[in-house]
Amino acid sequence: MKLAQPLLRRKLKKRAQAEPLYGQFIEERFGHYSQPQHENWIWIHAVSLGETRTAGILLAHLRASLPGMKLLLTHGTATGREEGLKLLQAGDIQVWQPWDAPNIVRRFFKAFQPRMGLIMETEVWPCWVHQAKKHHVPLYLINARMSEKSMHKAMQWPSLMGPAFAGLKAVLAQTPDDAQRFEKLGAIVSGIVGNIKFDAQADALQMATAKRWKANQTKPIVMLASSREGEEELWLDALQANVQHMLSPSNDPIQCLIVPRHPQRVAAVAQLIESRGIAVSRRSTWGPDGPMVFQGPCIYVGDSMGEMSLYYGLADAALLGGSFEPLGGQNLIEAAACGCPVFMGPHTFNFAQAALSAEASGAAVRASNMAEAMTAATRMVLNPQLQNLHSEKAVKFAAQHRGAAKRTTLAVQAWLAEIKASAAH
Repeated sequence: MKLAQPLLRRKLKKRAQAEPLYGQFIEERFGHYSQPQHENWIWIHAVSLGETRTAGILLAHLRASLPGMKLLLTHGTATGREEGLKLLQAGDIQVWQPWDAPNIVRRFFKAFQPRMGLIMETEVWPCWVHQAKKHHVPLYLINARMSEKSMHKAMQWPSLMGPAFAGLKAVLAQTPDDAQRFEKLGAIVSGIVGNIKFDAQADALQMATAKRWKANQTKPIVMLASSREGEEELWLDALQANVQHMLSPSNDPIQCLIVPRHPQRVAAVAQLIESRGIAVSRRSTWGPDGPMVFQGPCIYVGDSMGEMSLYYGLADAALLGGSFEPLGGQNLIEAAACGCPVFMGPHTFNFAQAALSAEASGAAVRASNMAEAMTAATRMVLNPQLQNLHSEKAVKFAAQHRGAAKRTTLAVQAWLAEIKASAAH
């Protein structure tokens, strides 16, 4: 690992050019900390933005049931760490996740000695599990999901990943299919509790702002939500080749909005749009009355963090980013909670059960490609009665699947009781 450190440091320095946070607190990556340390932490690992937002939902429940809990929060990405700052209270600590190497992870556990580790969704690292057992720290994988592809990938390394999954104290799976896959990998599944993301509530202030701004719009809005690299070109091709009339100044029945998944890509996406001869209106330039209505072709670009409720509230339909390229799809649950119908592509393996359930309930519509999704979404938003029906189905779908945060909190309380009883003997 010592030989690899210069390479890792160069990689972080390069990433910091686009996202400065990667260049900060680098020594934490290697197990060196300046924060005050003591025992009794509840360690939550949320690798990136989505996992951190999910951790925030769970944290609200944990703090209510565990007064005075001290949080140790770790992340792997800059967007996750930035979002995690919002979750900290007095006495909490936030650090980068340690690289998965024996000496580094050993220093992490020696420094903080957490009571337990709650790992969000998918992050199972062999050295983490091994060192956790050596330091008597039980690790639990919560809100756990496992795609078929990820399971087969893990099974290619049985001597490495077998002990890692078997060494977890317990797994709380999102769905029965997730549970079966974890069991095949040797993990102990103690419950199937659903997806904590369903417990997210739409931001009331943002939704109210969206409603006010929407009253100023003259056309329904179709959004490409959380777009990933490659999808923006497909989307623009669909707009210009398959639904050319939408961008004609004399016949433009809808307004388009795009929100890239990664904020560091906003400038490139805006440049791509402008290269097609289409004007761009960024969220950061909007005044208190929202986006200005343009006479000619214009695409709104969401360039802010933490405002997805605002964007979903503005949109009459959303195309699901990550699902039109083989990337597994982004989370559609927040859109449903905001009452925004979703049109998704063929690739939703990251949220397979949620996508299937949403499709079955009418909260989401499946399309074979971007052009088909764009055409279907346009037809729906131009029919207010049909749009209202799908919006109501989306809200109902989100409400029906809530409760995972409470069930997970009850499990954490039971685990803490077991830990306390074990320590007493």
